[in-house]
Amino acid sequence: MSGPVGRVKLVGAGPGAPDLITVRGQRALREADVILHDELASPLLLSHARADAKLINVGKRGHEAPTRTQEETQQLLVSLAREGNEVVRLKGGDPYVFGRGAEEASACRAAGIPFEVIPGVSSAIGALAYAGLSVTDRRHAASFAVVTGHNDPTAAREATDWEGIARSVDTLVVLMGMRNLRSILARVKAGGRAGVTPAAAVMHATTPRQRSVVATIDTLADAVEAAEVGSPAVVVIGGVVALRDELDWFEALPLFGRRIAVTRQAEQAGSWCRALEAAGAAAVSIPMIQISPITGSSDIGAALDALPSYDLILLTSANAARQLALRAREVGADLGRVRARVVTVGEASTEAALQAGLPVERISTEGPHAAAMLEALRERGGLDGARALLPRAEKGREVLGRGLAALGVQVDEVAVYRTEPSPQAATRLRAALAEGALDAVTFASPSAVRNFTATMEADVERFSAGTCIAAIGPVTAAACENAGMAPNVVAAQPDADALVAALAGYFKTRARHEERT
Repeated sequence: MSGPVGRVKLVGAGPGAPDLITVRGQRALREADVILHDELASPLLLSHARADAKLINVGKRGHEAPTRTQEETQQLLVSLAREGNEVVRLKGGDPYVFGRGAEEASACRAAGIPFEVIPGVSSAIGALAYAGLSVTDRRHAASFAVVTGHNDPTAAREATDWEGIARSVDTLVVLMGMRNLRSILARVKAGGRAGVTPAAAVMHATTPRQRSVVATIDTLADAVEAAEVGSPAVVVIGGVVALRDELDWFEALPLFGRRIAVTRQAEQAGSWCRALEAAGAAAVSIPMIQISPITGSSDIGAALDALPSYDLILLTSANAARQLALRAREVGADLGRVRARVVTVGEASTEAALQAGLPVERISTEGPHAAAMLEALRERGGLDGARALLPRAEKGREVLGRGLAALGVQVDEVAVYRTEPSPQAATRLRAALAEGALDAVTFASPSAVRNFTATMEADVERFSAGTCIAAIGPVTAAACENAGMAPNVVAAQPDADALVAALAGYFKTRARHEERT
């Protein structure tokens, strides 16, 4: 063996939701040269990988035939590490809870390869917590066991003592047991558990696709078939299941299970996606526009040269703040030393301005950003003779500039960026629709609306008839109207939390209406 030997890290991906991975596991993904991942780990976790990292799908998923045998996977881990790579083996749940991580660690030790184990949240615990099921409770259970249901209970050579386990613990958690569920339940009952003992199955746990079925030992098999609940799922048997109505929180979230498209540009979609996911929704990012900087502009250069002379710098969008900061950095202008009052409106604009090092005077308002800022500045007065810099989009609205000019302000409106159709918009939209219906589509700007309707073409009317259309404010709502997509939801404030609240109210009202009819 020549050259330095690499290392293998066995990383638990958690029970399904990508943000349930540990901080240490996430760091290992960022540092890896090669990542071997299975089908039970969320593909979103791979976004943490370096752009030059090699990704290899080894394909294990419950009872399904793997794309590689376990021996092939172990050989691959060893050979990649011998080449000097930092190798991550990303496994669903925890590497050592029915994940065959110990076998992979043993193979590394036998080959002289250094390894590290980074635990993950096992679905035996995490799946139940998201389904309102506690494995222990002083009122019902002081012990629990986790058993694989992969082995055939009727085969003597695969003898799991189901009857003994049923008698020995209060809560029984079964992983990979859906194929053999009837046999397992029969054996547990034969071990002395009453047929009326509460039992449940949880499918796609910790994700917006989660589905839970609560029944009894006698009825669970029929109940999961009727509900079409299959693998991957966790089964739990015991008195703790009776607490589900009290402990359920995830499936009770206001947007649980809804698939909601976010059409903002990729750089700004994160806050919306996080807010939607916190409310239980599956956020589907389909950027309709991309931001392109305007460089080499004499207008921008002149404005940056004149920074000391401005009394006001007005930022009505996060994009304007970011692009102004980038252009200033290119020419060595120090935004942190401007004497001007830097006025922002909205959380995103304020955060972007602060990150750029600007001393911010925020205006908290309702309504369209430009109109709101104009009204707030008018109320404060003292504008006659002032000079203001207004960085904006190339084809931005001129409401604020005209209004300030009428108040005696000398306004330099400078285009610092342009919005363009995203080249991947059509592909992403088709892929999202192929995966299932979208419950809602959210829009943050008229340009996103225009590009969406251009992408949908003749299907806009049919699509919008069955989908909630949500706009961030009245200007975007008007653009939706003009495009033939009357908005069902208009956020009261131009931020993610207000949008989520409006969507939650809409779906709650719709559900009540459907119940009455």
